[in-house]
Amino acid sequence: MNSFIKEYLANIIPVTFNLMAEGSEEKIGKGDPQFTVTIHKIPDKKELLTSTSLALGEAYMCGDIEVDRDLYEVLDLFLGEMGKFKTDKNVLKKLILTSRAPKNQRQEVQSHYDIGNDFYRLWLDDTMSYSCAYFKEEGDSLYTAQVQKAEHILQKLYLKEGMSVLDIGCGWGFLLIKAAKEYGISGTGITLSEEQLKAFQQKIVEEHLEEQLTVKLMDYRDIPKTGQKFDRVVSVGMVEHVGRGNYQLFMDCAKQALKPGGLFLLHFISSLKEHEGDPWIKKYIFPGGVVPSLREMLFCAAENGFHTMDVENLRLHYNRTLLCWKRNFEEHMDEVEKRFDKRFVRMWDLYLSSCAATFHNGIIDLHQALFTNGINNDLPMVRWY
Repeated sequence: MNSFIKEYLANIIPVTFNLMAEGSEEKIGKGDPQFTVTIHKIPDKKELLTSTSLALGEAYMCGDIEVDRDLYEVLDLFLGEMGKFKTDKNVLKKLILTSRAPKNQRQEVQSHYDIGNDFYRLWLDDTMSYSCAYFKEEGDSLYTAQVQKAEHILQKLYLKEGMSVLDIGCGWGFLLIKAAKEYGISGTGITLSEEQLKAFQQKIVEEHLEEQLTVKLMDYRDIPKTGQKFDRVVSVGMVEHVGRGNYQLFMDCAKQALKPGGLFLLHFISSLKEHEGDPWIKKYIFPGGVVPSLREMLFCAAENGFHTMDVENLRLHYNRTLLCWKRNFEEHMDEVEKRFDKRFVRMWDLYLSSCAATFHNGIIDLHQALFTNGINNDLPMVRWY
């Protein structure tokens, strides 16, 4: 058996496993094997030394590597060792350091979110919420948890009837629709996804909310040009797409859109420390995406005169959300394969499984941060949510 691949996998997989390759099988490690890795085609050595995640991820997508246990369970056993993964930043420079220009970022966003609304309906819940849910009880369904997440955010925003709300990266619009119907606000949502725009516009008409809500195909950098000021600004799962060099600009734009004393809630995937991101994720799932650290965003907020009111970590909620999405996706794999192909199915399964595992291992977190634009002495002195 190839000695390089044995040593390579043994270095990044901390548990005992069976390895099948080149017509032979060997146990790697001591004790009972946790799973079996079958390699039909050994990845190129140069590619493995350039990027562990890219080489192994592409091999899995193509069916060159298989495991005999649930993919999430396998990844959960060793993704905590991602610090041992190889990443040649010089070779991967173009992939890691992508352009922050508006045109490029619009294309990057649309490459993911404009796959098709019908595709996302297969595995999201009825709210079409593509972000971390909020599970209050063990038996909560995904739908219940997504409704609870929206309510959790709206309560934090301390909404009053007649207030104006801007949602930066509004997705399919559930948050603003709920806010308009239950809190009597007027709202504007912006997105770079044409598919989300069409679906949100249709929902506004169906709910007879034309007088309260509007949605625009707009880059966050264009917000200040409108001259509009809002009582509240919210952004859920959007800042991860803007790039490290644009975090401060993003906060600048939120600042300019918010009235003095207004509240700004930022819901975002975060990391403990700053890093460039995973090459496989950047190539196949979120081109240009970079996960910020919590301290980066708090620093940027302070630079804009935002006062931090509260920070909440929902890491395990996102782990559970992703596992719900994974189960839903698995129920529709045959349908997805007919629409795309087997490689796409394996890619998306790897995406959902690996993200669930990285949240479970604490490689990434999910934070909600609540800010006031300057001083606001009219809020309750204790948490009201």
